[in-house]
Amino acid sequence: MATPKNTSKDNAGGDREDLGRLGAFIRSQRRLAELSQRELAKLTDLSDPYVSQLERGLHEPSVRVLKSLARALDVRPQTLLSYVGLNDLGTSDTPAGVEEAVLADAGLTDTQKQALLEVYRSFLS
Repeated sequence: MATPKNTSKDNAGGDREDLGRLGAFIRSQRRLAELSQRELAKLTDLSDPYVSQLERGLHEPSVRVLKSLARALDVRPQTLLSYVGLNDLGTSDTPAGVEEAVLADAGLTDTQKQALLEVYRSFLS
């Protein structure tokens, strides 16, 4: 399961790996929300190319950008912040909450994630 982890700025390879995980998480969330990159860019006041670069792990976004993405994707800002080591979530290296854990699991397809979330949410109702 892909999980956020604390980064060390002395470890450039680790930073790239973390940014890759963040990008995959953003892409997964965007697809689950049925948004195009262009639509997400519009919701977050970012450019289309920048959203694409974030999803490919090419840039480390600012806290402002992460908060804007979290709002647009309906996830907790702490979840995105933890992917780049900007949030102290205590000793846990896993996303908080069942939904965020399912969404962060790189071993599942978007369709599988959506199905699991629908079943989970039906139990809560």
